[in-house]
Amino acid sequence: MNGGDSDMTLAFELEALKELQDPQAVFTDARQWTTYVGVISEKPTYVVTNFTRKHRVRQDFFSGPRSRRESLGNIKEQFDTDRYVFVGTTDEDEQLADELDWEYLDVQTAADAADWAMAVDPEPATVEEEDTRDDWP
Repeated sequence: MNGGDSDMTLAFELEALKELQDPQAVFTDARQWTTYVGVISEKPTYVVTNFTRKHRVRQDFFSGPRSRRESLGNIKEQFDTDRYVFVGTTDEDEQLADELDWEYLDVQTAADAADWAMAVDPEPATVEEEDTRDDWP
């Protein structure tokens, strides 16, 4: 996505980010036209942290140990921008965005608009991911 309104907070649902081929490139690109960008999820904090470390994603915020509803509300209170955009994958994501007065974009729509490649074989959504050490040989 080139140009556009740079006074924007962009939040990705973790599952949406997993559907993109190169999350690091997506965040690098998004930083050119947003003010803040980060990840939210219902998953435990370590799951989000492991994913973002593995993909070298530098985020301005993450959901921590709270619900997505609470996370989006807190983000809106803490990060003052003209626009708040939530990238997700489900009807529930869209409904949540609408209820909290965020703009919603499906990950495929966002990828098409921004020229981001979708993953050929997205990382599967898991009920619970193992807490693995990424510094172990």
